[in-house]
Amino acid sequence: MSIFDKIKEKLSHEFIDIVEWLDFTDDTIAHRFERYQNEIKNGAKLVVREGQAAVFINEGQLADVFKPGTYDLTTQNLPILSTLKGWKYGFNSPFKAEVYFVNTHLFTDEKWGTKNPITLNDDRFGLVEIRAFGTYAFKIAEPGKFIVDIVGTDNNFTNFEINEHLKSLIATRFTDTVGEANLPIELYAANTTELSETCQAVMLPEFMSVGISLERFYIENVSMPEELKKEIFEYSRIDKLDLDKLTKFKTAKAIEAAALNEGGTAGAGMGMGMGFVLAQQMGGMMSPQMGGQQVAPQQVQSQSAPPPMPQATQYFYALNNAQAGPVGYAQLQSLFANRSINKETLIWKAGMDGWKALNQVEELKGFLGSNTPPPLP
Repeated sequence: MSIFDKIKEKLSHEFIDIVEWLDFTDDTIAHRFERYQNEIKNGAKLVVREGQAAVFINEGQLADVFKPGTYDLTTQNLPILSTLKGWKYGFNSPFKAEVYFVNTHLFTDEKWGTKNPITLNDDRFGLVEIRAFGTYAFKIAEPGKFIVDIVGTDNNFTNFEINEHLKSLIATRFTDTVGEANLPIELYAANTTELSETCQAVMLPEFMSVGISLERFYIENVSMPEELKKEIFEYSRIDKLDLDKLTKFKTAKAIEAAALNEGGTAGAGMGMGMGFVLAQQMGGMMSPQMGGQQVAPQQVQSQSAPPPMPQATQYFYALNNAQAGPVGYAQLQSLFANRSINKETLIWKAGMDGWKALNQVEELKGFLGSNTPPPLP
């Protein structure tokens, strides 16, 4: 190459420049176009491809934003930059500016999930915990705002850098949304489509505040502990059955099991009851001779007959905002055991001045786990 060719090549590079960026990755959101001292030649070509936007920054200030197309960089195409630099009569020398190329295509299949369980208060099951996870898709809707608010001076900004922030935002807003929805716990897993649409509408304004558009939001699964699942299934079956018949059936089964458990307290109590009956029968046989004296049949009958049984206490309880009952102590205990009622359920019996929560009724506190039996009526 002769010296004249070298001079010609140098002049051509000095006065001709192309500003463009070819993205060979699938995770870059913003890339800064690197030039020596950030100098761009007068009349340089700017090439912005589909799915891109070019953002010009002048000394930290947002200037011009270009959509897909090919441009000659002159004062006519750089109105904001011309104003910031004070070019009143055009420019003929290289100028300095930072150029960021922003990917505006859709970033899909981004994962999100709740790091910790979400605690909800269900009317029937009390405090419960759920987890959720899914996917979302986003794109850059306002490249200039995104560069200023998020990217800053990062020369190669990837979706990994923004995903942690977005996932935290999603988890927070998801928690708020499901808490305010106040749905029965079993409906969260059954209404993921409606819940996804609601969450997307709630989150969209916060995404847009930094120039990002939340295009898709999906809840793929809402999970809960296995113990809670079993309780929900049992409750759904009970809800389809005759509650009174089921309560009587479970009470009978409980009495039968207690009778078979000879070593337990219930078995011992039943054994004592049978002993009393046997003693009464033997006393009846020996009643004609008591202390060597003849006893009249009327006296035998009066001495061997037991006193009248006390009236069993009957309880009323609130179920689905309606009064239910009355039921006996054993039936009420069975209702508590199968979670038809809980410690917050309102209870009333004769003699009480008003309805009270179950855990405030003294003889019913044994339902909550105490080993001490309730007082005899």
